Amino acid sequence: MKINEALRETITAAGQEHLLRALDALPENEQADFAAQLENVDFNALPGLIADYVLKRPEVAIPDDLGPAPYYPLAPENDEQKQLYRDAVARGEEMIRAGRVACLTVAGGQGTRLGFDGPKGTFPIGPVTGRPLFAYFAGGIRRTQEKYGVKIVWYLMTSQLNHAQTVDFFKKNSYFGLDADQVFFFTQGTMPAIGYDGKLLMNSKKSLALSPDGHGGTLLALRKSGALDAMKRDGVDVISYFQVDNPLVPVIDPKFIGLHALTSSQMSAVMLAKTNAMEKLGNFCVSGGRLQIIEYSDLPKTLAEKTLPDGSLAFIPGSPAIHVIDRAFVEELTAGGKLQLPWHRADKKIPFLDAEGNLVSPETPNGVKLESFIFDALPLARRTMVLECDRAEVFAPTKNRTGVDSVDSCRAMLVDRDARRLAAAGVKIPRDAEGNCTALIEISPALAVDAGDVARLAAARGIVEIASGEKICLE
Repeated sequence: MKINEALRETITAAGQEHLLRALDALPENEQADFAAQLENVDFNALPGLIADYVLKRPEVAIPDDLGPAPYYPLAPENDEQKQLYRDAVARGEEMIRAGRVACLTVAGGQGTRLGFDGPKGTFPIGPVTGRPLFAYFAGGIRRTQEKYGVKIVWYLMTSQLNHAQTVDFFKKNSYFGLDADQVFFFTQGTMPAIGYDGKLLMNSKKSLALSPDGHGGTLLALRKSGALDAMKRDGVDVISYFQVDNPLVPVIDPKFIGLHALTSSQMSAVMLAKTNAMEKLGNFCVSGGRLQIIEYSDLPKTLAEKTLPDGSLAFIPGSPAIHVIDRAFVEELTAGGKLQLPWHRADKKIPFLDAEGNLVSPETPNGVKLESFIFDALPLARRTMVLECDRAEVFAPTKNRTGVDSVDSCRAMLVDRDARRLAAAGVKIPRDAEGNCTALIEISPALAVDAGDVARLAAARGIVEIASGEKICLE
């Protein structure tokens, strides 16, 4: 397959002639896939990216006026705020019933760090049943549909690496009780890896070394996949965004949705109070009146440890990557098929073909992968909103096999959340001297998405006490 002369000239002007030589060296019947990869690269933009992100190392500039972001607190502070929160719940429920809200899950990762061979969303996380991560979100969607009498579409972003496995997993599990037509799978975009000399790396004689373009790429992938058009056709104008490794997250939170609407926000975010100055959460900050996130590794220690007169952290708002985004705002950010977000540099060890055509696996970083981050859309929004939530109710990331943010900690938090809700419903829960639940409890998300659901479930089934050491799953 030949590529047109204009593209050849563009590739040459970008200083990437080695790719044309590699293409021309292939037998004609093997050129098609590599030619398609080249056609998908924006070679016009490439020299600028190389100059800004590869040949020099970008520095994160900390504005002089940087301060902690304001947020709506977990508990209302006055009567006016109490009424606002009540109004927000009512507005959110109204929007859900009207079919204006869809779910969006970023699920392009593999379970490698969990010691698991497969898409992360297929990892068995249920404390009793081992139900997979995907089943938690599907169950939450099913229960939300039942509560509000509406069909909710779930947009699920995969990667080229796990797309086929993910779709097959859903088919084998009958879409976890959802209709096949309400799960919209689409694939994350990629970016070519770049060597420190500014040349695009190849990982075979007929392929670039490609990597996912970051969770910010979700927005452009929504446009390219036709998902934005589908949302507009279906009357969806608000997107509930969350990541696949957090089964505790409410798939749709009426209060969050409603407050987003009442404040006319284009993009909103959940905030958690950081447990310590150096906790590995992005920091919600403001500069020039614009909301932004400064990564934990970029916020100067003097600011991270800065305290208020009462001794609490000044920069306390941390990001668990839970957002509500207007569909129209995503359309703005991806107008013309271009993503209007900055790139971030990641130095990596990238397998590559050397000049003799041998595949080399480097022992030290040899190139750059470029990623975009969805939180970089926040300062581009005309209005934003940040809402504090209870960590124990919304955030239990499954990032590691053991230790912090691990499989073990996530399962413990799932048990604690369900035990806490049962206790609030009057059920006697066994606990040890430290207050930890000594039973294994799991409540199907298809039955309960909030404390009210759990109270009704306990009453209907006559549950009054759970014994220490008992394993109980309410399905």
